[in-house]
Amino acid sequence: MFAIPFVAALVGGGVVAAVIAAAGGLGDTHSVTTTVQAAPLQPSNASAVSPRLTPHDIYVRAAPGVAYVTSTIVQRPESPFGLFGGGEQQQQRGQATGSGIVIDSNGTILTNWHVVESAIKVTVSLEKGKTVEAQVVGKDPSNDLAVLRIHPDGLTLHPIPLGNSSAVQVGDPVLAIGNPFDLQRTLTTGVVSALQRTLRAPNGFTITNVIQTDAPINPGNSGGPLLDASGRVIGINSQIYSGSSGGGSIGIGFAVPIDTAKAEIAQLEKGGTVSRAYIGLTSITIDGSLSALNLPVKSGALVQSVQKGTPAEKAGIRGGNLNSNIESGQVAVGGDIITSVDGQTVNSSEDLANDIGSKKSGQTITVGLKRANGKGGYADRTVRVTLASRPSTLPGGNNPEG
Repeated sequence: MFAIPFVAALVGGGVVAAVIAAAGGLGDTHSVTTTVQAAPLQPSNASAVSPRLTPHDIYVRAAPGVAYVTSTIVQRPESPFGLFGGGEQQQQRGQATGSGIVIDSNGTILTNWHVVESAIKVTVSLEKGKTVEAQVVGKDPSNDLAVLRIHPDGLTLHPIPLGNSSAVQVGDPVLAIGNPFDLQRTLTTGVVSALQRTLRAPNGFTITNVIQTDAPINPGNSGGPLLDASGRVIGINSQIYSGSSGGGSIGIGFAVPIDTAKAEIAQLEKGGTVSRAYIGLTSITIDGSLSALNLPVKSGALVQSVQKGTPAEKAGIRGGNLNSNIESGQVAVGGDIITSVDGQTVNSSEDLANDIGSKKSGQTITVGLKRANGKGGYADRTVRVTLASRPSTLPGGNNPEG
């Protein structure tokens, strides 16, 4: 679970002392795999509305390709006897459930990383109740993505076609299919409420270009598809905004864009973790809400903090040194204002995150910035930064930029 009010759309089962046996196996090597391809779709943008496809039509095509993912997790409860060296603590096992998307005939399933993050065993239930064991072959905690693989032998697989999230527009109709509260393959409908949102990933970094929707998403929907009106996947349902600790939907849900996943699926299928560049600072977007600070620009990324030993610190980039209260909260002022990366204008902290995310570890970039001169003015500066590899978890702070 992420910090409320933003919560992962994941169902966590009760912890039990007994070992939970996972049903099913890895499939008979002498069986035959059947792949059912979705019927040809009319060429269109991801947001295009096809008059031939009703929500029922889309459900019939897509629901068989939605997997029910169960993770067996181990917890070691704190025991007061352990404090005094009394006895050995007993491990307890429990279950957490979510959803997944069958994306090809080879048994590849796309889901959220937080669905399988702590699992010692993962099983997948497909259409008609067939349950098999799955292997986590690749992960990207920074985008909350994971790729599972099942042996396809003897299974009838229904891959769901992947769309294009960059073509999505606010107001486009969307559908979510998943397993909320263990209610398998539930359909909900809505529209795209907003685009280019940001979310906190399980490891503390920022997920960018997130799709917001009012299609009800609840615990158990994590890892399931957000579909466009042509039945194509445009996002992976990940988190919800909840007004209470119960975690139910209030019509504000978020999906990782499918374009983000498509850019790294091939790497994830090869195993391991996606590697990306890291600069080591946090910033906030300069917009109208910061007008009271009388900054020299109306857009850009105001550096809040710089982590020790990072590329940003080594390059001399400065974070804020004085806290200022504004209507929307507290802001650190006095830090550098980043306005460009390699000549490309930076209008926001999201721009900066995207720019860093598009680079490689070891690459040297040119950062344009404005720096306070101590006399009430700002001077233009250019610094060269050699990027490092992003650590597995965020060292500290909010709104990281890589």
